[in-house]
Amino acid sequence: MIDKIKLDNILFLDIETVPEEENFKLLDEEKQYLFETKTQYQRKDEFTPEEFYDRAGIWAEFGKIICISVGYFTTKGDIRNFRVTSFFGEEKKILSDFSNLLTNHFNQPQHVLCGHNAKEFDFPFIARRMIINQVEIPPKLNLFGKKPWEVPHIDTMELWKFGDYKHFSSMRLLTKVLQIPSPKDDIDGSEVAYVYYVEKDIDRIITYCEKDVIAVAQILLRFRREDLLINDEIIHI
Repeated sequence: MIDKIKLDNILFLDIETVPEEENFKLLDEEKQYLFETKTQYQRKDEFTPEEFYDRAGIWAEFGKIICISVGYFTTKGDIRNFRVTSFFGEEKKILSDFSNLLTNHFNQPQHVLCGHNAKEFDFPFIARRMIINQVEIPPKLNLFGKKPWEVPHIDTMELWKFGDYKHFSSMRLLTKVLQIPSPKDDIDGSEVAYVYYVEKDIDRIITYCEKDVIAVAQILLRFRREDLLINDEIIHI
């Protein structure tokens, strides 16, 4: 079935998240307690809540989105391009602009969203942060009442599982085994918060996020047995 979806109808995406505050001490007392209880299972006795706070960006209740990158194919005859762009800045504006993109340009029944591990992370994280920021959730992200086959989402990690629900493969591993140029040639997810809060280099994070979007598109092309994108086909806008 993946071969039957028109590439031009897929919006590829990736998000970058960080803890909502630069350090644990900036949280109010109640939020500190809630973080402590939320992470108790993961921390066990190995880390204090403060030591563990650098990982807060993986939870929508304690993190925030600093970048959403998207990419989409445009095909005219034999000419194929992949256009990539990013939303960044204040979180509510990021979410509002992304919501407008889905509502105005990717709102038809044939349109689908695609990411790597996106069903477990990116899609629900975006939806939760939209609720927190009082941004209307567009239909493509609002799954309430939808049957599983009605969900307009593709997850390249789920495709790779082939029904093996205990199996996890990182994007880095998948690009390696599928002989796709690795997007992890500068920073990885564990370094994003440092680059954001200490180096204050959002451009570096945007570049990293856009490389991940391109990698997701390349993975899907591999699943479809199609030629990988070359640099001349990728347009940053």
